[in-house]
Amino acid sequence: MAEPQGWVHCHDPFGRDRSMTVFVEDDRVLLVSPPGASAVLSAQQTRRLRTLLDEVAHSPALDTRDPEGTP
Repeated sequence: MAEPQGWVHCHDPFGRDRSMTVFVEDDRVLLVSPPGASAVLSAQQTRRLRTLLDEVAHSPALDTRDPEGTP
């Protein structure tokens, strides 16, 4: 089972509070948006999501490249 790495507050198109969750499983990242809805993010929330995805992308769990750097 994937472990949650973090989440970012957002809203759905109707302004209701929601969140996007980032999971890591093996060498893959799963970004889960609000159920049945789109996610509306402010500029600050977008930066938070970018930072979270960057942290996850550089985690040892995703470092499955061979010694020559190809995935």
